[in-house]
Formats: sequence, structure tokens, C-alpha cells
Amino acid sequence: MKEALQHSKPSVRLRAALDIGTSPDPRHLDALLERCAVEPDFQVREMLTWALIRLPASATVPRLIEEVRWGGAQARSQALHTLSKTKDESAWEAVTSSVLIDPDDEVARSAWRAAVVLVPAGSESALATKLSTQLGRGGHDVQRSLSRALVALGSVIEEMLREAASSTDPAVRAHAQATEALLRDPDAGFAVFEAKRVDALGVNDSAG
Repeated sequence: MKEALQHSKPSVRLRAALDIGTSPDPRHLDALLERCAVEPDFQVREMLTWALIRLPASATVPRLIEEVRWGGAQARSQALHTLSKTKDESAWEAVTSSVLIDPDDEVARSAWRAAVVLVPAGSESALATKLSTQLGRGGHDVQRSLSRALVALGSVIEEMLREAASSTDPAVRAHAQATEALLRDPDAGFAVFEAKRVDALGVNDSAG
């Protein structure tokens, strides 16, 4: 089975991951984790995640946490993604302050998504404060990921967004304003570029 996971054709690797997930066996855990760290195909990675969460959480979660701590960028990103799917309470320990600000955008984005799924009740505000330090980071896709994670936390982000909207950093201001708009209307989409235009023009709700 390990050989099939390493096959040159994505379709063969996909089938191998499907077969493992269909008949879960913890003996395949190492092979699945090894493949997650290097697999280039998105669909295959998703099937690998599915196969992993079919295994007992008692076996997978500790190993996934190890991947987050010690793995390469893709291994960490994929492990965080998989942990968010397990929804196991013990997985929260993988979401450290350092991983939330990881310099690799894909690792950070996976951490943000995992954090809002795994955050213990009562810790949402503290998580929002940590995530707010990343406002203004990266390009459109990175900023959209952060905004969606923040919005998933709900009303606890409102005060933080108001503070960020008065930041001296125009990128932070615009990102905060776009996130606030998304919070008010989740169906409206993410419009950080419009927020930047409004910010540059000095337009606000009290204008006129």
C-alpha cells in the first residue's frame, strides 16, 4: 500500500488513500503522514486527510501534533488541516501562539482555520486577540482566510475590529474594515480593496 501512495500517477495515489480509509488500519498511519508531507495534488491530500480521520483519534491526534511541531511547512499545514477535521479536544494544544503567526502563509492559514474549530468554549476572545495581530498580513487570499476565521468567532471580534480600524497602518485599517463588513453581511464577500479605497478617501459612516 505504501508503494501505491508513492506512485507517479495521482489517480493511483488517490485510490490507495481511498482504500486505506475504507478499511482503516493504524498500521498505515506512518505511510499516510509521510505522504501528507510531500503530496502535491490537492484531491489526494484531501483523501489522505479523510483516511487519517477514519483512524482512531487516540492514535492519530498525538502524531499530528508532532507533525505540527516538528514537520516541514506542508507537513505542518496538512496536519493542522487534519486536526481541524478530527474535532478532538486534545488537538487544541497544537494551535500555539507561534503557529498562528507562522511565517509560512499556508501554515498560518491552516492554523487559523483549525483554531476557530478547536478553540475551547470561553477562549474565543483570547484567540481573537491573537489573530488580530495578523491583520494586514499578506495578499488577498491570506487576508480573506484570516477574516473568515475571525468572523467565525462571532461578536467577540467587534471591539477588536473597532480598535484595529483606527490603526496607524493603512493595511491593518483596511483589513479590519473589510472584516467588519464581512461580519455584518457574511454573504457580501470579502472586499478589502474597496475598504482600502474608502480608507484612502477618508469616507466613513458619519460622512455627509
